[in-house]
Amino acid sequence: MFDASNELVKLFRMARDKFENDALSSLKMTLLGRQLNDSKQYEQPTTDEIGGLIVGDIGLYDSNRDIIIESNSHELKRVTKLNPKFMSLQYPILFPYGEDGYRPDLKWNENYKGKKTKRQRIPMRAFIAYQIQEREPPLSTLLRGGRLFQQYLVDSFATLEEDRLDYIRQNQKKLRSEVYKGIYDAFSKGDTDANNLGQKIVLPTSYTRSPRYVINNYQDAMAICREYGHPDLFITFTCNVKWLEITREFENKPGFKLEDRPDIISRIFKMKLDHMIDFIKSGKPFGEIQARKLLKLILALISSFLVFLFIIKFTFILFFVFIFSS
Repeated sequence: MFDASNELVKLFRMARDKFENDALSSLKMTLLGRQLNDSKQYEQPTTDEIGGLIVGDIGLYDSNRDIIIESNSHELKRVTKLNPKFMSLQYPILFPYGEDGYRPDLKWNENYKGKKTKRQRIPMRAFIAYQIQEREPPLSTLLRGGRLFQQYLVDSFATLEEDRLDYIRQNQKKLRSEVYKGIYDAFSKGDTDANNLGQKIVLPTSYTRSPRYVINNYQDAMAICREYGHPDLFITFTCNVKWLEITREFENKPGFKLEDRPDIISRIFKMKLDHMIDFIKSGKPFGEIQARKLLKLILALISSFLVFLFIIKFTFILFFVFIFSS
């Protein structure tokens, strides 16, 4: 089937030819663990989920992957992660027809009515979200990949993070990173690691999980504690795979396991989390949140100031119209 429908298989058949000619070495990998009868600490890990292993801190090294293809002409060709055939080459079972993946110059559809970016190009995150979106009728091979679909999600996440870091690395002037003029400035903006001081690459505060992002959230939390005291409640919200919404969704998907569709569980968890936060902020369970009173006052003052500016601007316009008309 691949040979008849996948254009990539027709171009690259080196693995098949080497296998038929017995030119491939037989390799076997074994995980060796310490055998201790009195403790489970050193037993081999068993899990139904798949994780990604990134060497070093993501963003500190070259993000170009060392993916090399040997063609029929015995020439080696390096494939970048932004190549449209990148995912089709790595996951031929998930993309049996060799479909094109993401590329930087991908444009929005003319009939698209949603929010578009300033560059008028589809970001990688939007493209991946489009791919894993479930549609009717359910004919997507990608969503039926099981553990291979998990691997695709992990690989897509790593590729997305690398692409975001590459953009930050290439647009340092647009991000106004020249405000770093000393060690004190760097420390005050969240770069607490001395190994990072003096480097030219500066992560913005909008980048999640960066040191500046963590420091900003920490300072905001401490400012609230200084003004209103310590928190009264510490609420932990966890996901239950036996939720009615999750079990009802998987009843319509025979043959699927819970770990096969982590995207469904994540979406339901996020919706329930947002609903719980909105319920707490409504004031019904615990009354009005003290820290929100000041926020409401600030928003009211800003709204009043904007209305005042609009009235002044409208008055000046009427004044000039009256002068020129007379």
